[in-house]
This record gives sequence, C-alpha cells and structure tokens, in this order.
Amino acid sequence: MIVFPAIDLRKGRCVRLRQGRFDAETVFSDNPVAMATHWIEQGAAWLHMVNLDGALGQDSPNARIMAEVVARTTVPVQFGGGLRDLEAIEIALSIGPARVILGTAAVRNPALVAEAIRRFGAESIVVGIDALDGRVATDGWQKVSSVFALDLARQMADLGVIRVVHTDIHRDGTLSGVNVEACVAMAQASGLRVIASGGVAGPDDIRKLAAAREPLLEGVIVGQALYTGALALPEAIRLAAEGWSAPSPANKEA
Repeated sequence: MIVFPAIDLRKGRCVRLRQGRFDAETVFSDNPVAMATHWIEQGAAWLHMVNLDGALGQDSPNARIMAEVVARTTVPVQFGGGLRDLEAIEIALSIGPARVILGTAAVRNPALVAEAIRRFGAESIVVGIDALDGRVATDGWQKVSSVFALDLARQMADLGVIRVVHTDIHRDGTLSGVNVEACVAMAQASGLRVIASGGVAGPDDIRKLAAAREPLLEGVIVGQALYTGALALPEAIRLAAEGWSAPSPANKEA
C-alpha cells in the first residue's frame, strides 16, 4: 500500500483545507517545492498534488510549481484540479506527472474520460470520486451532484478506468479517521484500484487500512496528519508495509 503525501496548492502555497472549505484554510508552506523534497527525503515513493485554484476555475502559478517539482525530484507525481477538457489534460501530462486526476469531468462528461484513456492510456488517468454522504461532489467540492459514488465507480470501470481516488469529504482535513469501509466497498463493488483519502489521523488509520487486506486498496493519501506531526511519514510507510506482509488471522490460527 502506497502512502501519498498530499501537497495541496493554492496561490502558489502549500495549504490544507478542512472538509474542502476554502474559508477554512491553513497555510503550511510558502515553498511547495521544498515541501516535496522534504517528503521524498522522508521516504515518499509518490507525491499527490492538487491545484485547488484550478478546481475553482481560477488562474494560478500552481501548474508551474508542479512542473518545477517534477523537474527537481525523483519520484512520480499524480496531479489533479480543474482538468476538464482534453487540451488541459494533454498540457498537464506534457509537464511530466505520471498521471492526472479527473473529478468534475467524470461526472459531467464521462465520454471525456473514455477518450482520455484511449488517447493517453489507463495508467495516466485517475478518476477522483469525492463523496459527501455517498453522493459525488464537483467544482472543487462546492456542489453536490445527484450521482452516487458507487454508481460512478462502476460506470468508470465500464469505461476502462482502472484507478480512483476516493475521498470522504466530511473527514477530509479533520483528523477524524479514514473511512476504510467506504473505500473497501468501492473496490469490491467496482473492481477498481482505490486510493483512500480523507481523515487520516495517525498510525491507527494506516493499521486499519492494511488490516482490511483488500488487494484493490492500493494506497492512502495523507495530508493534515503529516503536516501537524500526528503521523510521521516513515512510520506510515513502515506500518503500511508491515500490515501487508503480516500473516492473515486465518494463517496464524493454522
């Protein structure tokens, strides 16, 4: 299970939001490139970067910052926020991230997701399914659609998507605990690889995700817990590896 440090970008700074609210923002760094380097030095094998301004349809220096991170660091990056047409997807991928995340576009224009996969390959396209009480939120989480998260996951699987990021918005940035059950349910209902997001509070959340032993639960995105010191990245990586390598309860009894 991969532990993804989150680097959320707003107006060129590294921030964290509480439950996706832009009026509940905490700035953790004015130098996102240095922050990316820090997480890599701590053992990160991937970085998760989000252009919050792009999610709101606003201009910002965040794409340039992402390009600088890609150029200066040695680990792959997944990048999302405001990518809602093929041109934007192509431009983002040309900058160098290993894959990009489509959120609002997946709800409003599923055909775009299918075409992006055809053009750029399924490994390059991730769908972000951000849920509020089971329904998918769009437009930087400012709107809630009538689409259920599990229904969208199944639809995306039918289109050729292989991987999603599933965020429980109620928990995001709150240190209230990751929604293991929802992530496992999505993986089992859709057959998609799922990256859990939202609410990781500390070591126990990593243990719970690993203990689920769901083969399709591919990773977890951690933000607030890392930035506040509630969880150390090396510890999270160790717990994720140990949890998967430990014998299952059935094997222990045998």
